Amino acid sequence: MLRSSVLKLATVFVGGLLFYTLFTLSKQRDIYDHQGNEGVQNFRPAETGPNEKVVTAGGISHSNGDVASSLEAGSQQSGHSEQSAANVKSSKEKATFVTLARNSELHELIKSIRRVEEKFNKKFHYDWVFFNDEPFTQEFKDLTTSVISGKTKYAQIPKEHWSYPDWLDLDKAASSRKDLKDQGVIYGDLESYRHMCRFETGFFWQNPILDDYEWYWRVEPNTDIHCDIDYDVFKYMKENNKKYGFAISLHEFEKTIPSLWSHVKKFMEDHPEHIAKDNFMKFLSNDNGKTYNLCHFWSNFEVASLDFWRSKAYRDFFSYLDGTGNFFYERWGDAPVHSIAASLFLPKDQIHYFHDIGYNHGVYTQCPLEEAFRQAHNCDCQPEQDFTFRGYSCGTRYYDVMKLPKPANWKEYSAG
Repeated sequence: MLRSSVLKLATVFVGGLLFYTLFTLSKQRDIYDHQGNEGVQNFRPAETGPNEKVVTAGGISHSNGDVASSLEAGSQQSGHSEQSAANVKSSKEKATFVTLARNSELHELIKSIRRVEEKFNKKFHYDWVFFNDEPFTQEFKDLTTSVISGKTKYAQIPKEHWSYPDWLDLDKAASSRKDLKDQGVIYGDLESYRHMCRFETGFFWQNPILDDYEWYWRVEPNTDIHCDIDYDVFKYMKENNKKYGFAISLHEFEKTIPSLWSHVKKFMEDHPEHIAKDNFMKFLSNDNGKTYNLCHFWSNFEVASLDFWRSKAYRDFFSYLDGTGNFFYERWGDAPVHSIAASLFLPKDQIHYFHDIGYNHGVYTQCPLEEAFRQAHNCDCQPEQDFTFRGYSCGTRYYDVMKLPKPANWKEYSAG
């Protein structure tokens, strides 16, 4: 009882403060929809009887309107009453999780999904959209659907979004990959990595499967959430006029983006109308835009407005950058491009740092430093793991440019 009361009080207090065609027009896409957990066979006791599935490609063809109708008809959330499901649905934002994954990454991904469900989505039942450059296996569809409390949708990326543009100099691209490999640059020789970065930068948000959504939360395999999230993240973003949210910021490898900033400056000169007045340039540059300090938001976790990527400013920006060929001639990543766009085209107060979730990917962890908060929100991370104020992080710069007070004990976790 005492724990419950503390959690409720903490939620009330903290809640105000805290803040990667929907169907196919060609045979190159495979979009597969499930009705939440109700869409899975063989994951329930035999006495529950057969479950229904909704398939929008590979056998049954629908128009967008037909698909939307079929998804709404008879929809239930497994383990919840119809009334509670209706209440959750009525208060939900038009939002979804988005994941780009290979079939071979299924079991690593399931671990990440389970954590998101445990820490957040079991309370809110948001949908989950999956992208793959190859058809998803039935095992992938069934297993992911079995552990997700919202609807699940599956899309095969069209070939034009995961291939070389016709105009690209393939010999030049191959030479660049060899050079970067010889220099020891991570993923320097990987073609698939470049296709992935270009897709995440300029195409995922254009896919019709996301047309009904306004917000997304990106989740990748081998990521973790450490703290209970008791508020609706998407609702927070909308109600507080936030457009881009992140959990970890750090410096980019300079060898991967040698010409990026010169192109950014050229774009700014050509399109001053796209630059926000109260922008976040000071986060990106130590000398008022002359050079790039390499700071960026790590995009394997991002909660953002799809309408921002759909905006004319961002469309113009991606079109210009893509035309340089440097997603392939160099090794431009989606993270610095997203970060630069958000920092230049949005007022800085529309960018939000999720300091309260506890997040890990690879060697970097974000963990709330306040002990009382960690206890109240069941955080299973240690502050010694926190990367926010370390030397390679850009967290200190974020706080300073935003003029935000740092946690009282931040200096204890700033060495290294």
